[in-house]
Amino acid sequence: MRELSVNKFRAIIKSFVNQSISEHEAIRVRRRAGKDFVVMNAEDWEREQETLYVLQNSSLMKQISESIKTHTSGNGYKPTEKELDEINSI
Repeated sequence: MRELSVNKFRAIIKSFVNQSISEHEAIRVRRRAGKDFVVMNAEDWEREQETLYVLQNSSLMKQISESIKTHTSGNGYKPTEKELDEINSI
């Protein structure tokens, strides 16, 4: 994560915002008085929120764990060739 002062950020805000969006890199802006803040691509933020939701949801994490065990042991569902063709054509 890139860090810079609020004064530097303010001087060329448009450039930093465009860079954060295009490079998917969050920018931490330090302030002398008050708390720091972060500027980041909204899509990246939404993705992180979804990840946090899954990680905090014990039911989903249990399903993922069971799925990994099933996959590792080779006992999982095996789609037919037709199903694979449909999946891959998306």
